[in-house]
Amino acid sequence: HAQATSEIATLKKLSFEDLLDTPVTLVSGREERLSESPSAIQVVTAEDIRRSAASSLAEALRLAPNLQVAQVNSHDWAISARGFNNTLANKLLVMIDGRTIYTPLFAGVFWQEQNVMLEDIDRIEVISGPGATLWGANAVNGVINIVTKSAKDTQGTLISGGGGSLLDEFGSIRYGDQLGQNVFFRLYGMGFGRDVTLRRNGSGAADDWFFGQGGFRSDWFPSGSASRTFTLEGNAYSGKLNRISPNITSVQGQNLLGRWTQALSEGSDLSVQAYWDRTHRDVQNSYEDDLNTFDLMFQHSLPVGERQHVLWGGGYRFMADRIHNNNPAAFSFIPADRDLQLFSGFVQDEITLAPDTLTLTLGTKLEHNDFSGFEIQPSGRLAWTISPNQVLWGAVSRAVRSPSRVDRDLTVPFYSVDGNRGVLVSNSDFDSEKLLAFELGYRVRPINKLAVSLATYYNFYDDLRSIDQISADTLKIDNHFEGETWGVELAGDFQATDWWRLRGGYDYLHRHLSPTTPAAVPGVREGNDPHHIFKLQSIMDFRGFIKDKDSFQLDVVGRYIDALPNPNVPSYISCDARLAWAWKDRLEISIVGQNLLDNQHPEFGALATRQEIPRSVYGKVTWRF
Repeated sequence: HAQATSEIATLKKLSFEDLLDTPVTLVSGREERLSESPSAIQVVTAEDIRRSAASSLAEALRLAPNLQVAQVNSHDWAISARGFNNTLANKLLVMIDGRTIYTPLFAGVFWQEQNVMLEDIDRIEVISGPGATLWGANAVNGVINIVTKSAKDTQGTLISGGGGSLLDEFGSIRYGDQLGQNVFFRLYGMGFGRDVTLRRNGSGAADDWFFGQGGFRSDWFPSGSASRTFTLEGNAYSGKLNRISPNITSVQGQNLLGRWTQALSEGSDLSVQAYWDRTHRDVQNSYEDDLNTFDLMFQHSLPVGERQHVLWGGGYRFMADRIHNNNPAAFSFIPADRDLQLFSGFVQDEITLAPDTLTLTLGTKLEHNDFSGFEIQPSGRLAWTISPNQVLWGAVSRAVRSPSRVDRDLTVPFYSVDGNRGVLVSNSDFDSEKLLAFELGYRVRPINKLAVSLATYYNFYDDLRSIDQISADTLKIDNHFEGETWGVELAGDFQATDWWRLRGGYDYLHRHLSPTTPAAVPGVREGNDPHHIFKLQSIMDFRGFIKDKDSFQLDVVGRYIDALPNPNVPSYISCDARLAWAWKDRLEISIVGQNLLDNQHPEFGALATRQEIPRSVYGKVTWRF
């Protein structure tokens, strides 16, 4: 099929130089080369994902060296950067094609609802460290930006499907074509069913998961080039999540996004974006939540004189959150309904102190939310380009995690240890959690086939969430924890031969938190984090067995996760492997094994209730034409 040409072209193996030239936008708000980015940013490419065992977006995020990713059960994940990890992690901002996937319920992400057709992903950019100056509140410990391919690059037809043990069955279909000369579109549909994970005794945990999603994307290039582009995309999904408890969660949602980008002159461009996002969650015998989000933003980039480049913009977000408290005896949100507004503006000035050598970037974001009012989040970043292959950088940043409905509206009845009736109440005066971050990093390419990045950080947190003992039968959410974290992040990419590539990293994290009042319950604090994480991905192409180039592929991903302290989860080593045969980049048949080193292991949760992840295998066939 002639229309499949661009899609097949994207599958051609990138050179090592192409990988280092991968464009990233998270740091400066405009495109820059990954190898020159003065930040703790890592990129997972489409090739990295295809050549892994990943079958979902959360599994693909495991490939980022600077993320902590733990699978809780069949459908729940704990994902964070630089600590404070849990299933309701609230210090990480996540975007899909510019749409923030955020719930004001707990200021985080419901990962069960975030599914992307993996073949459509162009790259995943991951900043560990604050990104609040550009991206706003909750970009405290990191930012994830999932970028999908232009419809122009996904022409033709793709059909993929398979199944196995834990991943029971899955399938997807995508069709791309063009209308006239400069309008391209794609349509897709996907679905899957996942089997149960295991209890400690090896029995099934009754947490199977079923999900379906479909959507479209269209890209219009009025002038025939990327200097002016209009993108329109939308998605709709529905799923059911079973749990060990009697609760069954059904989820559904729709979203629609439009974005106009235009180059105004040399070095100057304008972008305007609007989206609507609806999510609905029905947790049986617990609560229903219907959230409609409307968001509008713009940004303008322009040179000022010969040594400055200014990026500025603003935005408005309206969130209509409607909760039905089905079981007040368990917990409730009061008031049940909220209309929340967020106003924001930002400016960032990139100043060249010495041409091609020294750059200073200063900026700040100003936001106003309905809970804590005005928030200012400034940053300063200095980059020294020692040579074309070396960049030394440092940064100082302030970021905040704005209050959520859990902090302000939640009430939870409970029975205390002596059997008396008690209650956990929210706090109408709960303030933002605050971070002051210091970073120092180094990027180097010592030889042509090796790229290394090192980032160190010291973070000081104030006004962290606490649970305070007000009386014998009353607990209250407040801001009475503070503390510090520091750590090291090392990542590398090595093209060992023309047929073997290695990528991976090591993270070290130390965390110390302490209460600022005797009322704060000392053992109740956010997150459960390992001190050490190792990750390594090996990508190998075997040639010469038959005439077709790159016919056989062997890919392995290994990781070591140190023990979690409280509640204790043992350390583990995991290995995923993929063996594939490809014919002319059109037909690909693969078999994948996940968690091959043990029958089952836990990754997160308390001993009495946690599930364990079993060894599993699945097969997959992908056909492009």
